[in-house]
Amino acid sequence: MDGSSLIDTVSKYLHVKPDTIQNIILSLTTMLIVMLLRHLMLRIARRRIVEGKKIYRVTRAVNITANLLMIVLIGHIWLEGFKSITTFLGLASAGVAIALHDTIANIAGWLFIVTRKPFAVGDRIQVGKTAGDVIDIRMFQFSVIEIGNWVAADQSTGRIIHIPNCIVLREPLANYQIGFEYIWNEIPVLITFESNWKKAKEHLAEIARGKAEYLSEGAQQQIRRAAQKYLIYYKTLTPTVYTTVKDSGVLLTIRYLVQPRKRRSTEEHIWEAILERFAKEADIDLAYPTTRFYTINETNPS
Repeated sequence: MDGSSLIDTVSKYLHVKPDTIQNIILSLTTMLIVMLLRHLMLRIARRRIVEGKKIYRVTRAVNITANLLMIVLIGHIWLEGFKSITTFLGLASAGVAIALHDTIANIAGWLFIVTRKPFAVGDRIQVGKTAGDVIDIRMFQFSVIEIGNWVAADQSTGRIIHIPNCIVLREPLANYQIGFEYIWNEIPVLITFESNWKKAKEHLAEIARGKAEYLSEGAQQQIRRAAQKYLIYYKTLTPTVYTTVKDSGVLLTIRYLVQPRKRRSTEEHIWEAILERFAKEADIDLAYPTTRFYTINETNPS
C-alpha cells in the first residue's frame, strides 16, 4: 500500500478529508525537523562556548528563531492558498489579537524589552512592588530573584518571581544599574542631646570618607557617560553628614554612594567603625527611647 492509499484509508476511518491528514503529517514532520536542527545547533554552541552569559544568549536566540520558524512553516502548510508571508501574518495576527489579548500584550512587552532594553539579564530592577535581579527573559515573561520584602537592605529572599512582560508597559520600572550604577544610601545615627554633636559629626564624616569616598571617582566617570543619554546631574558625590534635631536626640545622617549589591556590607563596615569610635569618646553617647517617671512626696510636696 502506497502513501496516498494509506492517507485515504485513514481519512475514511477518521471521517476527515485526506488533505487534513496530509497537513497533519507535514506539520509533525516540520516540527520534528526544526526540533532536531535546534538540538544540533545548541549542542554545537555548548561545545564551543564556555562563558555562561554567552551560552544563555545563544540558547535564547536559537529557541526564539526555532519557534518563529516553526510557526511560519506550519502556518504555510495549513494556509497553502496564501503564498504571501505578509498576508498570512496579517490574518494570523488579527485572529490571535481577538482571542489572546493578554498574550499579545506580553509579546508587545517583550518587543519593548528587546528593542528599548530598559533592563538586561543580570540587572537589578523594580517593577511595580516587585524588586529583584533579572535572571531570565522570555517571550511571555521575565524572571527575577526577589530582593527585599521581609529581608533587610535589599538582600535576596531566594524566591524566583515570574513577571508577565506586559507589566513593563503598565507599571513604573526602576533600574538600579543602567546608566548610573550607584544608589544613594543613608545611615541615621541618633545621639543624645548631652553629647558633643560637633565632634560626633566630624567622626562620622571621617568614617564615611574612609569607607565610601573611593566610590565617588567611579561615579563621576559614569555620570559623564550617562549625561550623554540621560539628564543626570549631581553637584556633590562625596559622602556627606546632615544634622537634624529629633524628639529624643540629635540625628546625624550619613549619605553616601554605594553599588546596589554592596549596600548591606558597606553599612555593616560603617556601623562597626562608628561603634568602635564612639566607644572611645566619653562625651558621645548613642540615644535610644527612654521613659522617665517622677514621684511626688505627699508629705512634703515641695
